[in-house]
Amino acid sequence: MGIETEYGVLAPGRPAANPMLLSSQVVTTYRALVARAGARPAARWDYDDEDPLADARGFHLRRASAHPSMLTDDPAVPAPAGPVQATAPGPSQVARPDVDEADDPSAANCILTNGARLYVDHAHPEYSSPEVTGPRDAVLWDVAGERVMLAATRSLTGSPIGPDVVLYKNNVDGKGASYGTHENYLVDRALPFAVLAALVTPFLVTRQVFAGSGRVGLGPTGDRPGFQLTQRADYIEAEIGLETTLRRPIVNTRDEPHADRDRWRRLHLILGDANLFEVATYLKLGTTSLVLWVLEHLDELAEAGVPARDELAALRLADPVGDVRRVSRDIDLVGKLELADGRTLTALQVQEAYTDVVARALAAIGPRRDDDAETYVVLDRWRSLLERLGTDPESCAREVEWVAKRRLLEGLRRRDGIDWDHPRLHALDLQWTDVRPERSIYHRLLASGAVERLVDEDAVADAVHHPPTDTRAYFRGEVMARYPDQVSAASWDSVIFDVPGAAALQRVPMLDPLRGTRAHIGSLLEASHDAAALLKGLRGDRSA
Repeated sequence: MGIETEYGVLAPGRPAANPMLLSSQVVTTYRALVARAGARPAARWDYDDEDPLADARGFHLRRASAHPSMLTDDPAVPAPAGPVQATAPGPSQVARPDVDEADDPSAANCILTNGARLYVDHAHPEYSSPEVTGPRDAVLWDVAGERVMLAATRSLTGSPIGPDVVLYKNNVDGKGASYGTHENYLVDRALPFAVLAALVTPFLVTRQVFAGSGRVGLGPTGDRPGFQLTQRADYIEAEIGLETTLRRPIVNTRDEPHADRDRWRRLHLILGDANLFEVATYLKLGTTSLVLWVLEHLDELAEAGVPARDELAALRLADPVGDVRRVSRDIDLVGKLELADGRTLTALQVQEAYTDVVARALAAIGPRRDDDAETYVVLDRWRSLLERLGTDPESCAREVEWVAKRRLLEGLRRRDGIDWDHPRLHALDLQWTDVRPERSIYHRLLASGAVERLVDEDAVADAVHHPPTDTRAYFRGEVMARYPDQVSAASWDSVIFDVPGAAALQRVPMLDPLRGTRAHIGSLLEASHDAAALLKGLRGDRSA
């Protein structure tokens, strides 16, 4: 699993500032900052295996029919430079470029030593975390992304010639635009996509009750007074679809696995909020992963006497797109959602039904609690939060972001006698997400002990520079740290080396996200003084 976060960018006092240029300056400043520390992160992204127009429903969107924002594999648009075309005879070799690539400032890209990618996604700086195998690690490397953005901002604004730039970890600009926090999950391709989409949708629609970050204002521009659970709800317009910047769907159908296509798919979810509360991020990733595990084992569960397929199918909503907004506006968590079979349930009841299925599935075929403690921690916290949200939501203020935000805003409203459309409330909502601790409302709550933390700052500081050890991100991050001058380009599923004296660039494919770990490759990396030695070892060591 992993998280991609687009940060809001603002130049105070300069409303006409070009956000694409500001974003590029953020990324290139961090590149320079890392270079001064001794590393030279690769600037080029390898697009060779990307195909954003492949649809999981079994077709391929014609390029001429695609909205330009969907063409994220095209180096001609504001994105990192494209790959060198493979013309050499061997599958692992790529011909050297015979001309220098132009340095397009809008194509800022940085592949970090922690295995993450920092780049400009159209008009926003985006931090895409490395792949991890559990929700706590997802939190750790997500928070590391916040520190990366803070360091870039500090360095940029501290320069005598740099612009004053502020970054926000949020999802709306208050003027009708929304930018995403995308979740990615590795899923067994044997699970039919239609089944996956149908059975996960009610869960995604209702998980807002614990995963929402809260928002002042209703509607895309936030011009109607009120408060809602999530920032993304007003921008979800379809139940299922390929788009990500228009007609945003509950379930995205992009079939771009970044892995062995015969074995896996990547479920790409774009409806979630950018969370600062670590428990919210933890449960958002952890519970979704548990539901996907159940869906991957439907047949086995049926044989074990757990009819998960039928029970989850019975939760199908009559109007899932409309229910995204209904749940987001249901501050008291008592609104009824109509199911396809005519029954009605609250969002909390839908979530409780999922927890019941997951619990029985784990009891029937899952790992023992002693063998996989994190799975059961997620389940226990999930159940606990749902129970407390149903009886005393205020008791969840240390864990659920929208609850904490609403409590603070309600206190301000009562004290000053203002309504939900007051500009001060909108300003506080924005200030909540400022990446600068001295200006951030969230960080003030954190410093006061009002927010529960799951990771400590020492671990976060380490995650800024080092990758997780149990996924292929370890290989990507380590080669960036050890051989930065000999890495020509990289992507999620490949690294291209430029070894001095070699006749061609050499691509190392990484189609299995669970290989390239420290256990698989650590000793070879330690023994390899340069990339040539590493590649020689890889060719001779099939286990790596």
